[in-house]
Amino acid sequence: MDREHRSGGPPMKQTPEQQLAGDPSRSVWVGASAGTGKTFVLTSRVLRLMLGGTPPERILCLTFTKAAAAEMANRINGRLGVWALCPEDELRRELTGLTGAAPTADDMTLARQLFVRVLDVPGGLKIQTIHSFCQSLLGRFPLEARLAPHFQVIDERTANDYQRQALDEVLTNIQTNTAPLLEEALAQITQQVSEFSFHGLVAELSAKRGHLDRLFARFKTPGAAEQLLRRAFDFSPEDSRISLCTSACEEGRFNAVGLRQAVKAIEEVGTAAQQKKAAVMAHWLSTPEERLDSLQTYSDVFLTKAGEVRSKLVTKKVAAASPQGSEAMEAEAIRLQHLHRQLKAVDIVLNTRALLQFGQALMAAYQDSKQRHATLDYSDLILSVMGLLSTPDVADWILYKLDGGIDHILIDEAQDTNPEQWKIIKTLGNEFFTGESARSENRTIFAVGDVKQSIYSFQGAEPKQFAESADHFQQRAQNSGAQFSDVQLDLSFRSTSAVLDLVDAVFAPSEMRVGLTFGDEEIHHTPFRVGQAGQVELWPLEKRIATEIPAEWHPPVIQDAVASPETRLAHRIADVIAEWLHKGEILESQGRPITPSDIMVLVRHRTAFEASLVRALKDRNVPVAGRDRMMLTDQLAVMDMMAAGNFALLPDDDLTCAVMLKTPFVGLNEDDLFELAYDRGQGVTLWQKLLSRTGPDADEVDRRRFGAARDVMTAIADRADFSPPFEFYAYLLTAMGGRAQLISRLGEEANDPVDEFLNLTLAYEQNNVPSLQGFLRWISSGEAEVKRDMEQTQDQVRIMTVHGAKGLQAPVVFMPDCCQIPTLRQQLSWMNVEQGHQEPTPLMAWPARRENIVGVVAEAREAQKQLTAEEYRRLLYVALTRAEDRLYVCGWDTARSSQEQSWYEMIRTGMAALPGVQEIQDDDERVILRYHNDQTADVPEPRQSPRDSIIDLPLPHWAEKHPVTEPEPPRPLRPSQLDEEPSVTSPLRAGQRVQEDRKRFQRGRLLHHLLERLPDLPVAQQANAAADYLRHPMHDLSAEEVTQYTQEVMDVLQHKEFSNLFGPGSQAEVPLVGLMGTRPISGQVDRLVVTATEVLVVDYKTNRPPPQAVEKTPRAYVRQMAAYRYLLQEMYPEHTIYCALLWTEEARLMVLPSTLMDDAI
Repeated sequence: MDREHRSGGPPMKQTPEQQLAGDPSRSVWVGASAGTGKTFVLTSRVLRLMLGGTPPERILCLTFTKAAAAEMANRINGRLGVWALCPEDELRRELTGLTGAAPTADDMTLARQLFVRVLDVPGGLKIQTIHSFCQSLLGRFPLEARLAPHFQVIDERTANDYQRQALDEVLTNIQTNTAPLLEEALAQITQQVSEFSFHGLVAELSAKRGHLDRLFARFKTPGAAEQLLRRAFDFSPEDSRISLCTSACEEGRFNAVGLRQAVKAIEEVGTAAQQKKAAVMAHWLSTPEERLDSLQTYSDVFLTKAGEVRSKLVTKKVAAASPQGSEAMEAEAIRLQHLHRQLKAVDIVLNTRALLQFGQALMAAYQDSKQRHATLDYSDLILSVMGLLSTPDVADWILYKLDGGIDHILIDEAQDTNPEQWKIIKTLGNEFFTGESARSENRTIFAVGDVKQSIYSFQGAEPKQFAESADHFQQRAQNSGAQFSDVQLDLSFRSTSAVLDLVDAVFAPSEMRVGLTFGDEEIHHTPFRVGQAGQVELWPLEKRIATEIPAEWHPPVIQDAVASPETRLAHRIADVIAEWLHKGEILESQGRPITPSDIMVLVRHRTAFEASLVRALKDRNVPVAGRDRMMLTDQLAVMDMMAAGNFALLPDDDLTCAVMLKTPFVGLNEDDLFELAYDRGQGVTLWQKLLSRTGPDADEVDRRRFGAARDVMTAIADRADFSPPFEFYAYLLTAMGGRAQLISRLGEEANDPVDEFLNLTLAYEQNNVPSLQGFLRWISSGEAEVKRDMEQTQDQVRIMTVHGAKGLQAPVVFMPDCCQIPTLRQQLSWMNVEQGHQEPTPLMAWPARRENIVGVVAEAREAQKQLTAEEYRRLLYVALTRAEDRLYVCGWDTARSSQEQSWYEMIRTGMAALPGVQEIQDDDERVILRYHNDQTADVPEPRQSPRDSIIDLPLPHWAEKHPVTEPEPPRPLRPSQLDEEPSVTSPLRAGQRVQEDRKRFQRGRLLHHLLERLPDLPVAQQANAAADYLRHPMHDLSAEEVTQYTQEVMDVLQHKEFSNLFGPGSQAEVPLVGLMGTRPISGQVDRLVVTATEVLVVDYKTNRPPPQAVEKTPRAYVRQMAAYRYLLQEMYPEHTIYCALLWTEEARLMVLPSTLMDDAI
């Protein structure tokens, strides 16, 4: 279904549920399982809204990604384009299938007009991400949001760069002793972490900027947040380690009598080891003044190092000898364990306060950096709009303005919307059900999503918000009398029965549905593709092979034949794919051979397996697209370009020079490099050695061998002295042939990272001083990750993460990464703390060490583990439902993986519940579980792929040759500049001359402008209009000058001889362009009159005083008019051309003789 409508294909009948979801008269909440056509429903609703008369600009569609917004816009525009041009019968079928009713003549007319109406909307349909919407909203109301009107949104990389600068600023302040409180906080932090884990802690803290902003908005200081954390641990503000330990040592806090009885019993019947412990107890009980110092030693008698009560405090003999003493020891162990946990909780409080102090300073420095640059990050967009819509008075005004511009809100992938984004949507949507809005004829909110596919918790998504928001808007609609429907879509158009049966079986147990549903409902899919062949296989795991450690070390000159299990699995998958393509394996449901683009390999996260599989596929000549995301600085092509830049900056560094020599730009081999580097003498750099081996006194053989390398490296080093990063690398890749050299060695796939690298050079130059050294530091210090559009890939196997494959599908899917189980690696724990009637506050706790996780922090960690396990299962659902026809599940055994809770075991349990599962053996006699359904439906005629129609023609001969250098065209010459420039003015008169020239040029410019504009006015208004224009303050003219200039202009315009010159048939400021011989001429005529037989061209001159005789006319003016005459003769060969100068000082028209102009040319 999706594929038909993706390209504006033939109409398709909608299901009743889809019809109800698309009803534009009601608000609808749609739960759409995978492959049920949710995007089709969303686009259908937009079309029905516009067919119902809703103006396109009053519809707001919010999507999760820009790619989803583009796809939806393309679908809608594609369908509207079909409607605009298709025959009447086809359009009628389209509209009937869409609305479920026969269209009227007006409906048909409106449908054909919608395409143009959408084009007329400024910016097109409002289909955008929530961040784009917030950006546009803040752009409309920047002052109300207290933002600079020219603010810009920075990307994640720039935001990370700002954060690094903020961290440097905070650490510098601490180092210079300007922030003593921060110095204490940092000392506390560094006691808990190493220099290697510190940056990870700061990165995790920075990633929760939204939580920190909400926390500090509620609690202005870290101390206030500390008090809330203390209350959560049931501490008083005065409690500390010292006070708690002192209190624990006081008499009356423990059963001293019973403990002494236990000591006596142990001394009598206890073992030697117990008697040593009894001695410690006796000393602690008998010396109250030393109890505090020896409390830890005393506690060790009762507790393990982990703080747990020892399994055996006393022997049976001791317990029998003193039952009261035994009970006292058990009670004391529990008391000390409670104290131990209290002390850990105190450590958590102290660590958290220190980290909050440091985090507050870090966020303040980061915020200050953004304010200086007038920038916002993506989190700021959401938080600023939330603040804008929650500000009294201002919010009412903004909602009033928006209320008149949005009638329908549609939300795509609503399950991935985080709580802050839901607040914005609720604030906007609530207006639909209050006041006049509630009584309006048709205002709706629509959301489509699937809780089972909520896999973006790292971006703040909470699946339960989808259901809670549905209840919120349903209650609003009921209170206002509006219609509201909850629709479930379970008819899958994507997958075959075999795949869907497995999905249902895997999630049939109630414990598997926790986090995928928020009720008792079962997960069930109804296949649309009934009778089409499908298959699921579960391969046995690749086991680890034990290897013996050799007794003696040998040089690693022979590759070990024993490969890791993930490498062996990569080879196994590559072998299967290569065999399919070689033998033409048939995809039964479509009756055609499997192609590389039909195959998708899904992994849970990026590991070495991806590289192994890419390498294995390439070894077997299988086209592969590579990874869906790539770290730019890890790409060989980028490493080579960075090596060129590093060499240009520091050529005398031997390692840098050696790396440069091995790049494709130079191309020396190992032998060449060894010969240059070996025995070159102490203090002689590799670069100096290369120069000496290619100098004028060097051997001819060496010059031929290394001369090209020297020339390339010298050119690169010279270029770096004056070129910004983009120009430097553009020259290296084009003029020096660097791109061709990279592709020759690394293949065509080098183009993508090279292009992205160049894009980064431009991005760097926009926000920084364009220096090569700064750029290389910038790109090296940050993670430049590039996401590739795998949906638009060529006929290649795709290797993707499950997150990256969200929204995509493939006929054949491999799931090789099924044995790894997620672990909770976060150092920070976040919990929502209730405060009376206020909204729960996100409170942070930092235990610093695993053993410190106690109390509410332990509860929060357990809750987070449960949420992680729930998302792990949701991720499995997304992975399984990417498969259309075939699904292959496999994996490799890991050293520390617990198979019981892995995807592999979940799928194996699900397959065990399916009837008809076959056990077959592969070539290695391993058992494979296969679940298959046969093809019983008619196989459709295979459709020709666009790639099949491509004819592979050889390149023409000229495509492989350098283009001939085009001659540089001469610069057009202006007729007024035909003569040479005037001589240089004496410096003694420079200031006076500048002032005179300014006044002279201003007079000429004003008179020219008036003579151009005034003839268009009635004669009676010309004088007043001229005077009003000249009196404008910007001209800075005296009253005398205004009168003089006005009179000069009016004398010209009112002269009887000039009536034709300024009459109705004349033209002002006429451009003339042409060739005078081979020289281009470009000029502009002040006045032009063309009659049936004559052409009069006039140029205004404001010289003082004007020449009295035509022979005294400056030569430059004569040559200028001669050039005009030449061009006009080419255009009007049958006319007589007259050229004249109009001297404005005397209102005198001077016609230039032809002979004078002939002599001037």
